[in-house]
Amino acid sequence: MKNKTPELTFIFPKGEKGTDDFFTGNAYPTALVDEDSIYNTLVGNVYFEPKARTKWHSHPAGQILIITDGIGYHQIEGKSIEIIKKGDVIKCPPNVKHWHGASAETGMQQLYIIPNTEKGIVEWNEKVTEEEYLK
Repeated sequence: MKNKTPELTFIFPKGEKGTDDFFTGNAYPTALVDEDSIYNTLVGNVYFEPKARTKWHSHPAGQILIITDGIGYHQIEGKSIEIIKKGDVIKCPPNVKHWHGASAETGMQQLYIIPNTEKGIVEWNEKVTEEEYLK
């Protein structure tokens, strides 16, 4: 008998399916705190179905990820893929290309925090290839 993948617990609304311009697979971003001139911070939630992931991207002021459920992958360009799971906090340095998403078998849910939005928010790059993802 095949093991069933555990369902993720949704803390925030799932949101609408993200565009192929930013994601591969089924990812559902939801903004929680919009950018403004008082806090200069964006906060949101993304639910990634298994195998879903972002494109390579960078943030002028960096990004913080808080994994709230599931299992996923994170990779900074030139480094090995990290396995990330519920409870992990990941710091993505400013202006450094990286990607993140769910593992092949299990979905993942994350909060993202983008500070100092006055410096810019995100620069999207190319897709993460299957070969890169499966390393």
